[in-house]
Amino acid sequence: MKLNVLAVAGFLSLGVMGLSAQSTTTVNGFVSESHCGADHSSPSADATKCIKKCLKGGSDPVLVSNGKVYKIKGEESKVKGLAGQNVTVTGTVEGDTITVNSVSAQKAS
Repeated sequence: MKLNVLAVAGFLSLGVMGLSAQSTTTVNGFVSESHCGADHSSPSADATKCIKKCLKGGSDPVLVSNGKVYKIKGEESKVKGLAGQNVTVTGTVEGDTITVNSVSAQKAS
């Protein structure tokens, strides 16, 4: 009986750990900054100029995807380097934050 209780407790704890694990996802979007957010959602010379100016002034980089603005966690310098560009981000999403594992510029079509 004691062994059964321990086995059930073990399986339950593994199940809870599995629920808390986040899966990696890929999000396509546009690198903007937190001040203007989704006001800049596609590449243009004016948008890129504004984004870079705001980033230089201390604004945080964000990812705009389908109208949703994601805060960036991790790889901030790489994301900043792609300011004003369409990108593909791989990472984990929790609420309005994406923890970046990798980011790359999308090829122009």
